[in-house]
Amino acid sequence: MTIAFPPRLRALIICTLAVLVWGTGMMSARAQSIVVMVNGDPITDYDVEQRTKLNFLSTRKQQSRQEIINELIDDKVKIKEGKKFGVEPTSADVDQSYAGMGSRMRLNAEQLTRSLESQGVRPETLKARIKAEIVWTSLVRGRYKERLIVSDRDVAAAVAAAGGDGDQQGQAFEYKMQPIVLIVANASNQGAMEIRQKEAEALRARIQSCADANTIFKTTANAVIKEIVVKTSADIPPNLRKLLDDTPIGHLTPPEATKQGIQMVALCARTPTTIDTPKKREIKEQMYTKKYEATSKAYLQEVRKAAMIEYRR
Repeated sequence: MTIAFPPRLRALIICTLAVLVWGTGMMSARAQSIVVMVNGDPITDYDVEQRTKLNFLSTRKQQSRQEIINELIDDKVKIKEGKKFGVEPTSADVDQSYAGMGSRMRLNAEQLTRSLESQGVRPETLKARIKAEIVWTSLVRGRYKERLIVSDRDVAAAVAAAGGDGDQQGQAFEYKMQPIVLIVANASNQGAMEIRQKEAEALRARIQSCADANTIFKTTANAVIKEIVVKTSADIPPNLRKLLDDTPIGHLTPPEATKQGIQMVALCARTPTTIDTPKKREIKEQMYTKKYEATSKAYLQEVRKAAMIEYRR
């Protein structure tokens, strides 16, 4: 059935719809208004707005509009430079990094997306930033590998200049360990976890060597004893280092509840080392970061100078 409106009302409806359509078009035009062209690739007001929101979520600091525009320009020239050298991450590469970022925040990819969208940020905004950083890291490390090398001699000199490893750092060791897991099918089942915890404590009291651990756990139902892992003090967080240093050779660390079940570590050997200490690792990482940042900055200035950057307003 067709509804017939009076002429005056029909004219009012038509005018109102025209205003709404015009207003929507104006808002869309403003959102897509080009701020700057970078090598023929546009950066719009919407891009600036999205990156502003994303950066505020990350840092809780409000950056100036020009700082945001500069970041977006940097991303464009990084991507262009990557194409020049054949460095082009796939969507799968970007998605993997995106999921990894969520994992570090204890979120899966879908949860991260929902979290961003609830703050008015499209996931593509974060993925674009991730892609630019993947490209740039590959370029800097690939093209300037020799320049980024930190020699053991330089590290030793820096450690000495900082006063040496020092007693406060503690002695460094190389640890040989065998992880052991008493599997619990449903780790949320508190009763099952408690039963396996008691079983772990009983078995732990019997172990006097890694040979004992292999003999016992290879015949224990629903238990897994893994291959020997070798790590230095520099590879291990301080809380675990203390646990291993307090554990006698051949014995097991205290049982710990995990998603797989109850886990322990058999300490097979603990050998003093001066090759890789926590202090040396810390200083080496600091020196590498300093070299990387200086190289990255100089490289970026170089590619920006060669870029065609045209501000529209």
